[in-house]
Amino acid sequence: MTVGICGLGLIGGSMAKAYKESGHKVLGYDLNEATLGYCSLAGITDGVLDESSIPECDLIFIALYPVSAIKYLEEIAHLVSKNATVIDLCGTKAKICECGFALAKEHGFTFVGGHPMAGTQYSGIKHARASLFRNAPMVLVPPVYDDIAFLDGIKQLLAPAGFGKFSITTADEHDRMIAFTSQLAHVVSNAYVKTPTAQNHKGFSAGSYKDLTRVAWLNENMWTELFLENKEPLLYELDHIINSLSEYKVAIENDDADTLRQLLKDGRLAKEKVDG
Repeated sequence: MTVGICGLGLIGGSMAKAYKESGHKVLGYDLNEATLGYCSLAGITDGVLDESSIPECDLIFIALYPVSAIKYLEEIAHLVSKNATVIDLCGTKAKICECGFALAKEHGFTFVGGHPMAGTQYSGIKHARASLFRNAPMVLVPPVYDDIAFLDGIKQLLAPAGFGKFSITTADEHDRMIAFTSQLAHVVSNAYVKTPTAQNHKGFSAGSYKDLTRVAWLNENMWTELFLENKEPLLYELDHIINSLSEYKVAIENDDADTLRQLLKDGRLAKEKVDG
């Protein structure tokens, strides 16, 4: 199988390594010529993904920020083979899937929205690894939901990445859920570490600090685009947590032990419930 990957950062680079290790031909493209050259010299890619090679691809991954992913897909749609499948790896799905499904219908190829639930706080090809997606969840937004054979075929195409579980959903549901599970966590972590006290935490911190601040180390360009593209679902989650934090604040200000105890109990019970 010939696999094309546009965007050779952490996610795209890890896909390239995974498919290369599985014996597939990997063609890559990245705006950063140094990254493209490194991938070639390191044997991560077998050639360049360009206008002449796009028609050869059986599978194309688009690992770009959402706006760039849409622009790229619009530029290459007429070149993609009718037998090929295009999967985006963006962190939001509504706009890229709307564009992808329309272009796929117009030009005859298959488009599937995808979001691998894996990553690190670091970015770039130097942090990419073939095992990044091993046993990780993969969220898919397909053009149809009742074709088991079609979905099985997509899962087979993704087998070299080693995903452990697939979730099938709509673009809107994906964006609603990701606002809570990912985007809100990044906002809270990023805001939490800004307190002046954080500068003096060494010697006083352990797992709680590490867990809560890990994703504060983020790519501000990418997350700005993701937050604004998913504005309404994220604002809903932010309003909810701000209101909830205010309840804790008022209880502490008023030395209201009974209310504080109940708030803490409610949180503990909620955690038990969501974790089964």
